[in-house]
Amino acid sequence: MNRRRFLQNLALSPAALYGCSAASRDYYGQPEFGEISILHLTDCHAQLLPMYYREPAVNLGVGDSKNAPPHLSGEQFLRRFGIRPNSREAYAFTHLDFTSSALRYGKMGGFAPLATLVKTIRHLRGPDKTLLLDGGDSWQGSATALWTRGQDMVDACNRLGVDAMTGHWEFTYGKERLSENLRRFKGAFLAQNVALTDEEAFAAEKDDAALFKPYLIKEAGKARIAVIGQAYPYTPIANPQRFVKGWQFGIEERRLQALVDKIRKMEQADVVILLSHNGMDVDLKLASRVTGIDLILGGHTHDAIPEPIPVANAKGRTWVTNAGSHGKFLGVFDLKIAKGRLQDLRYRLLPVFADLLEPDPEMQSLIDNLRAPYLNDLQRPLAEANELLYRRDNFYGTFDGLILEALRDEYGADIALSPGFRWGTVVLPGQTITVEDVMNQSAITYPETYAVTMTGAQVKSVLEDVADNLFNPDPYYRQGGDMVRTGGMRFDCDPSAGFGRRISAMRLHNGQPVEAGKPYKVSGWATVAAPASGRPIFEIVSEHLKNRRSG
Repeated sequence: MNRRRFLQNLALSPAALYGCSAASRDYYGQPEFGEISILHLTDCHAQLLPMYYREPAVNLGVGDSKNAPPHLSGEQFLRRFGIRPNSREAYAFTHLDFTSSALRYGKMGGFAPLATLVKTIRHLRGPDKTLLLDGGDSWQGSATALWTRGQDMVDACNRLGVDAMTGHWEFTYGKERLSENLRRFKGAFLAQNVALTDEEAFAAEKDDAALFKPYLIKEAGKARIAVIGQAYPYTPIANPQRFVKGWQFGIEERRLQALVDKIRKMEQADVVILLSHNGMDVDLKLASRVTGIDLILGGHTHDAIPEPIPVANAKGRTWVTNAGSHGKFLGVFDLKIAKGRLQDLRYRLLPVFADLLEPDPEMQSLIDNLRAPYLNDLQRPLAEANELLYRRDNFYGTFDGLILEALRDEYGADIALSPGFRWGTVVLPGQTITVEDVMNQSAITYPETYAVTMTGAQVKSVLEDVADNLFNPDPYYRQGGDMVRTGGMRFDCDPSAGFGRRISAMRLHNGQPVEAGKPYKVSGWATVAAPASGRPIFEIVSEHLKNRRSG
């Protein structure tokens, strides 16, 4: 199909019917290619509305990952992928000139603009030639998701037309609520790597310990597409185990290989896709060790990679991608299939610019109705931002700085700790910080805070453990996330050093060294151990901001 024909078709699409501009049609228009389009979103973290999200300035890799995707940022990223500086794409994919670019190009994402883009592609391809896959972390990350325990996002994903998904933060609502949400969800929840523990399976007298459907088959014309689900393998470690007690998670290489072989033989699949929430470093290693997978559509680490990465293995090649986060991007794989195998492909990671895509009326109406009961609370002003407030970076984020400041004030603590979460939207300088903005940084089911006494050696042990999760030379030991944030102290970190030797020069904010045997009062939140008993972090931060404004 030539470009003129494509644009003529696009003029009849939902995007055009909703008044999208010629600039929009030109930006998103592409010639048709192949037999089926695989649409991929991941890690939207319950952001129903268009928002700002700044990509990292620092994204360090170690070993083979050093200076290679996904561990690129800023100008290095632009050079690697041939992106013009100061362009829309530079704004979408990097932190460079973020504030001025945000004012120029506007907000990104939002389920109503996203729905318009999905509908446009589906209209052009035909309903039987698209498959919309969600990589997980969709039902957590906002106030309304927390207050409805994920129901708002289930309803929005149903309206968007998600065919299949896998999960991570979805598990943190607990087993009972997860089951309720999955009954409401119209798509398939896939997870080949989650099962009952041996003890639970024995007690339940079950021969099959599997908890979720491992894969689905989609037919597109004469082609058969298999999608395997890979949930976050470290869920009981990174989040409280009590939410998934009696369940075991893992990468499960051998089980995955056996499943791929079975699907190829018994299901006669022409294309095998792994819908993964491993994190991109893990996916790159997995692709080199498990054969027979054509595409890995990855999530968890929030890496927006414009080109698929080819990984060679013993029997061929696997393409690995990651589609960013917060609804900023929609990955589109157009596949050409013939003679029982993938012959060729085209990949586009489409930035979702809210100013180029008119909101889908049906989705917008749903969102308005979902938010209506909470609108007054969400929009309640707390303070004005005097700098760019962001989270995502390897070592520090300015919104984390506010959280740490509030924790130290609340408990009179020497040191405060905050998890290196990668989710959380951005507030521009001069904008009003609302309750919703605070919730976008803290809306979890275990938000309670704590204060404990720790020695300097114990604080260093915590930092070393997190640094190993981030910088271990073996990707299978990297759990994703960024470095734990510290308030009231600073430290140096050498990512290339061995375990126990990465953290040094620990010193308090007044310059005094942190002494190994000296006790310190340490405050924090989101502990994965026994539940804490302090006030929820969002209450403390909201109160802190109001006091700063009035002071």
